[in-house]
Parts: sequence; C-alpha cells; structure tokens
Amino acid sequence: MKLIHLIFFSFFIISSNTHAQYTDVINSNRPGNSMSAFSVGKTVIQVESGLNYINEKHDLLEYTANGYSADLTTRYGFFREQLEAIVNLNYQNDWYNSDMQSTHRTGLKTTTIGFKYLIYDPMKNYEKKIDVKSWKANHKYDWRQLIPSVAAYVGININTNRELFARTSNTIGVFGPKAMVITQNVLPKSWVFVTNVFMDQYGTSMQTLGYVVTLTKGFNDHWSGFIENRGLSNEYYSDGFFTGGAAYLLGSNIQIDASVSRNYKTTPNIFYAGIGASWRFDGNYDEVLYRKPNKEEKKEKGKKDKGKGKKRKDAI
Repeated sequence: MKLIHLIFFSFFIISSNTHAQYTDVINSNRPGNSMSAFSVGKTVIQVESGLNYINEKHDLLEYTANGYSADLTTRYGFFREQLEAIVNLNYQNDWYNSDMQSTHRTGLKTTTIGFKYLIYDPMKNYEKKIDVKSWKANHKYDWRQLIPSVAAYVGININTNRELFARTSNTIGVFGPKAMVITQNVLPKSWVFVTNVFMDQYGTSMQTLGYVVTLTKGFNDHWSGFIENRGLSNEYYSDGFFTGGAAYLLGSNIQIDASVSRNYKTTPNIFYAGIGASWRFDGNYDEVLYRKPNKEEKKEKGKKDKGKGKKRKDAI
C-alpha cells in the first residue's frame, strides 16, 4: 500500500501547469480494454457501458460456461485538467456446467475505484516552426510524434463476488490494489497507439501482472476501428487475448461500438462478443484557450507589472 500512496501523491508534484484535456468530440476507452493517457476534462462526466456474450470451454477440466457480462464505467474530471476519477462496475451472469455440477453464477465481480493523472504530454507548449523558404522542411516527418504521452493510474478493487468466478479456490480478499503506467502516441493519418502495463490485485492470492497494447485508426469523422493484444499472468493462470472492433460517432457526445475477443489457449478457450455505448455531459466545461504571448505583449506586460507582486507560475 505504501507504493500505491507514493504513486498517487506523485501525481500532484510532477506537473505544476494546467493543460486542457477536453476534445471537441467524445474520447472513449471503449470498445477496447486499454485506458488512454488523457482525461475527459475538468467538470466533464463520461459514462461508458457495454454488454458481452461469453462462451468458455476447458478441454482438460471438461467444463463449459455460457452467459453474459455487463460493465459500467463512470469518468469524472476534477481539480485539475490532467486528473480524473474512474469508477468501474463489472457484473457477470452465466451457467457453469461440468460432470460434477451445474451452477448458475451471478453477481457483481468487482467494483474498482481509481484515479488517473497525465504526467507528461510532449505536445504541450510545442509549436512546430514554419520554414517559409522550404516546402520540404515543412512536410518532413515530425519525429516528436514518436514521444508518447505518459499517465499513471492507481485504484482499489472491491472484490464482492470475485471468488465465485475465480480460477482458484484460495481466498482472494475483499480489497486488491491496482496500479498502471499508460503511454499514448497520436500518429499521422489518424492512428493512435496506446500501451498499458499494470499490476492488479496487488498483495492478494490473485496478484496479476499484465499489459494491453491497442492500435486505433480513424477512417473518417464517424468511423474508427482497432486491434488489440492483452496479456496477463498470475500464479494460477496466464493467457493472451486478441480483440478487434469498431466504433461509430453518433454525435459529438455519444458513440456506439462493437467488438469480438478470443484468447490463445484451449485451457480454457474463451470467446467474447459485445456491444456498447459511451456518452458524456460537458455542459459545465469552460474552455481554456492557450497561446504564447509574443515579444510585444511581454514588453507591455512587463511595464504594467512593474512594482506589483509576482504571480504564481500556474496562474492564468
């Protein structure tokens, strides 16, 4: 827990400048499993939800599990532009069948409460210089785009019914901390590359190390598609998943999506197919414009501010 506390408080001392995270259209983490580096924006509320069909079969243990899961994520930007609070609920309802038993399993698997903070954005205060004498210089590849934005996430899982669906008979514990490092590259031609490296259920019998890598392509103003690879490993179970899907923007504040996912193994063999939607309320958001003062403005400001006390660095 000391590590979690250290990461959490480091959010507030790494960066001291306000930087807008808000975008003109909704920026959802759905339908993939990765988390983007940027927050929704201060005072913005965003809800992301989905329903998934689940089919699971284990060749060695000879069992099947069929049913559905539902997830609900609420994101809220507060205090600073870079910070958001995230609450995620995951519910599952299925029938587990084997030679020994047939069980109807239903319950809220986990409730996760966490905070995400953007630590570094390479495009912040960056302005590409224009060379009026060279077309080639203005159109060459900007290598700065290879530098990722970096964010960190810390949270706590409340394991209400997780043992009902767990792959071990050991007691997991009511609380399981989670921490994650997030990177994001916004690349030319509407490509976005996101990576998540995480430690989940830290300190419990199901302590898990994992990663998610997502590549998204925007095709036009409405359609986007993605492919994703996710891997996880703990003492009892390790696996990898491949996911693909698409999203459609209905309006600036609403998006619908669909995806399919399959794992690599047959012990068990897992298949997911889901649909979902994302919606945000940004009626309370006050847009903040950023621009660098030119030399003349700086001179005028210097004359006016003579004899006055200094402003804080983060004053607007």
